[in-house]
Amino acid sequence: MSTTTADDKAGTTGSRARARAKPTSGTHSTSGTSGPRSLPVIGKLESPLTTYYLILGATSTLVVFGLIMVFSASSVEALLADEASYTVFLRQLLFAVLGAVAAGFASRLDVRWWKRLAFPTMVVSVLLLAAVIPFGRSVNGNRNWLAVGPVQFQPAEFAKVGLVLVGAVIFANKSSRMASMLHVVLPYLVPIATIVIGLILAGHDLGTAMVVLLIVAAILLVAGAPKRVFAIAGGFAVLGVALMVTGSNNRTSRIANWLSPACNADPDGWCGQSVHGLYALADGGWWGVGLGASKEKWEWLSEAHNDFIFAIIGEELGLPGTLMVLLLFGILAWACFRLVSRTQDRFVRIAGFGIMAWLLGQAIINIGAVIGLFPVIGVPLPLVSAGGSSLVTTLVALGILLSFARNEPGCKALLDARPSLVRRSLAVLPSRVRSVPQRRRSR
Repeated sequence: MSTTTADDKAGTTGSRARARAKPTSGTHSTSGTSGPRSLPVIGKLESPLTTYYLILGATSTLVVFGLIMVFSASSVEALLADEASYTVFLRQLLFAVLGAVAAGFASRLDVRWWKRLAFPTMVVSVLLLAAVIPFGRSVNGNRNWLAVGPVQFQPAEFAKVGLVLVGAVIFANKSSRMASMLHVVLPYLVPIATIVIGLILAGHDLGTAMVVLLIVAAILLVAGAPKRVFAIAGGFAVLGVALMVTGSNNRTSRIANWLSPACNADPDGWCGQSVHGLYALADGGWWGVGLGASKEKWEWLSEAHNDFIFAIIGEELGLPGTLMVLLLFGILAWACFRLVSRTQDRFVRIAGFGIMAWLLGQAIINIGAVIGLFPVIGVPLPLVSAGGSSLVTTLVALGILLSFARNEPGCKALLDARPSLVRRSLAVLPSRVRSVPQRRRSR
């Protein structure tokens, strides 16, 4: 009997040890901890709120960062012009507030409203572009500005929003007829896009015209236009750009000098702006010279707070600063792609892709010009460079993306439910706080 009892005890002890060694449901061994622990992160990325908060977070960070860098890059130039060092910064801050209000209003509109506002927005933009020809003002050789009292703005920036919305409305219900040239060329390319691009080129603004061409190409691509449309339209676009370049001695010299290695080594020649931009990036090195300590902004680098603000970022904040800008635009691109790929609404898909191509294409053109990859054509860095028209219209476009993301399945319900949850938590909190001393006194 004693021997049997000992064996039973040993068997019971062994089974208990095996039970402790065997992972139960909900627990995992040490070698497999990485997989289950990553599930909550993956679950958060799959949340309906992910796209909304990625766009909101990246946009807010770029705007705040841009305000800081505009103040740093423009303070010296303002002082040398006998103005307060924060003059340009305050103006940019005002436009940032106006743009934030406009973006907040845009994010609250339903998708149906954007379909209704598409053609009125386009009509107003065309009328403003036409008014530039007799009443416009020239800035740096481009006649693309309108002045209403003390406010000066670029109608071409608002035309970008109109082109995106009108293209999405026109092609939203033409998925089965996109193979026909008549359904692609006549309703969009000829009467709308050609007129807008022609009016922009009439003001000698080749950089903005190239961005508009990129928007039109992106809309046609995602809408499913046939390849022959791109071949024909691309041929006309190349011909138009060639005529604009050869018809201007300034543009011809700029491109010829950009292709010349000797010019790119002369800081006092035609390529002086590009050379000083590269000097700024080189001076910054790995970690930068420190915020506000740039040397190139002391009248060496022209347009330091506008087109070449990326060079000042690299000089003052080094490689981490430039990589942060690229990362934020990358997050914005991923959020836009996520929005476009998850939606079933063709209007949202086309408009979202057009806005994504606009912002990322303009950022690539600007950064490419700063690092010498492209010739300088005067395109600002979205959300970062100084400029009221560009900042406000870009924020409106991102507000449209927030509106699309807000109307994703489940997103609107979660956003509307959070204020009520916060109010309930605040209502319950005082009673819980008051109950703590009573419990302690009862003990």
